[in-house]
Amino acid sequence: MKESSPAVRNISDTARWVACFRALETQRPDALFRDPYAERLAGERGFEIANSLPGGSKNEWAWVARTYLFDQFLLREVREGAELVLNLAAGLDARPYRMELPATLQWIEVDLPEIISYKARILRDDQPKCRLERISMDLSDLPVRRSYFRELNPLARKIVVLSEGLLIYFTPEEVAALARDLSMGSHFSSWIIDLASPGQLKLMQRTTGKRLSEAGAAFKFGPSERADFFVPHGWQPKEVKGLLETAVHFKRTPSEMLAWLSGPMGTPGDHPWTGVCLLKKP
Repeated sequence: MKESSPAVRNISDTARWVACFRALETQRPDALFRDPYAERLAGERGFEIANSLPGGSKNEWAWVARTYLFDQFLLREVREGAELVLNLAAGLDARPYRMELPATLQWIEVDLPEIISYKARILRDDQPKCRLERISMDLSDLPVRRSYFRELNPLARKIVVLSEGLLIYFTPEEVAALARDLSMGSHFSSWIIDLASPGQLKLMQRTTGKRLSEAGAAFKFGPSERADFFVPHGWQPKEVKGLLETAVHFKRTPSEMLAWLSGPMGTPGDHPWTGVCLLKKP
């Protein structure tokens, strides 16, 4: 691409990038999930980004493993009685359309106006499996965010929060504030997040992170405490699954990545690690 047309223009473009990996996984005969909407949602732009960013398509296995793990944690929470799903920075996620969900389940997507309007246009002729609502909101607007969480709290007895691909763009202070805001709601019972170690954060900052930073989408969050970071802010880690271990199990990772499994995956430090965590109220 020409320098005048950067690979990633803004943070919303990252959603198109991730959607292209869901589209590629869907084409496999042994796909871990099927997302027939992903190709349309990614559009040409999503595939352009994957092909033009340095290393933009190298780690397809990680995006696939992340999607799979979020699916599994979410389905369990729904089976155990979740009545409302709050998807923060929902991006181009099509779970309300592609997953087998109860028709009574309430699903609320929150994201920036540009991505909300784009997604609504692409999916205007498709029907979700559950009750879907989209809310345009800048999650960095603290008064608006907190007011909205207070409004949601009485709407269901058990609310599960998703924040796939969100926290890494926040500073530790911003993540802590979001965790506290969510913990204030008595019916916000579980939170599914993805997380990177300090070593993984540094690795990402040196590679694709350089170009994303230029587009205002810098990688910032990779706590040394891993999931225990959330304990002082009202959340207990109940289950943690590594992306690499998951990808290896399903034969999705390149052979050169296998050496990473010998590192101290369960301890903090510089060892690259990414995972999906299920957090619950203590």
